[in-house]
Amino acid sequence: MSRSKSLLTEAKQIETAVTLIQLGARLQVLESETDLSYERLLRLYKEVAGKSPSKGQLPFSTDWFMTWQPNIHASLFLNIHEYLNKSAALDEIETIIKAYRLYMEQIQTQGLEPQLSITRAWRLVKFIDNGMLTMTPCSQCGGHFVTHPHEIAKHYVCGLCNPPARAGKGKASGALQLH
Repeated sequence: MSRSKSLLTEAKQIETAVTLIQLGARLQVLESETDLSYERLLRLYKEVAGKSPSKGQLPFSTDWFMTWQPNIHASLFLNIHEYLNKSAALDEIETIIKAYRLYMEQIQTQGLEPQLSITRAWRLVKFIDNGMLTMTPCSQCGGHFVTHPHEIAKHYVCGLCNPPARAGKGKASGALQLH
C-alpha cells in the first residue's frame, strides 16, 4: 500500500509542477513546492515549456510590492488568496495557484497587463507568512493593501484613493478600475 501511496503523491507533485510551469513559475518555486529532484524538474520543465528554465536569482526585495501599480495588483491577488485560505480546504500551493488564476481572470476582464507573475505571487505569500509584509486597511476606502509591517495603519491611504501625480497618464495604465 505504501508503494501506491508514494506513486499517488508523486503524481500529485508532478501535476502541481506542470501547473506551475504552465503559469510561468521559475524552477526555484518548483523545487520549493515539490519533493521532485532537480534533474526531474528540469526535464519536466523542458518538456512542458519547450525551453530551458530562466536562470538567476528570484526577486527578493519587498520594495517592488510597494510601488503604485504592483501594490494594487499584489493587494488584489493577496485579498483573493486570503479569501480562499479562509473558505477552502486547499494546500498552500493550491491556494496560490487558484488565487493567481482568479487574479489573472480579473486583470484580463479589466483589459490590463498583469503586473504580478506567479513567481512574484508565490514570493509575496512567503513575505506575508514571514512577517516581512502585511495587509493594512485603507483609512479612506477600507480595502486591504500590501504594506510594510511598520506602516502606521491608522492613517494609511492606499494608492487607489491617493494615486501618484502621474498615475494613469500612460495609454495602457495598469490600474484597476473601481467603477
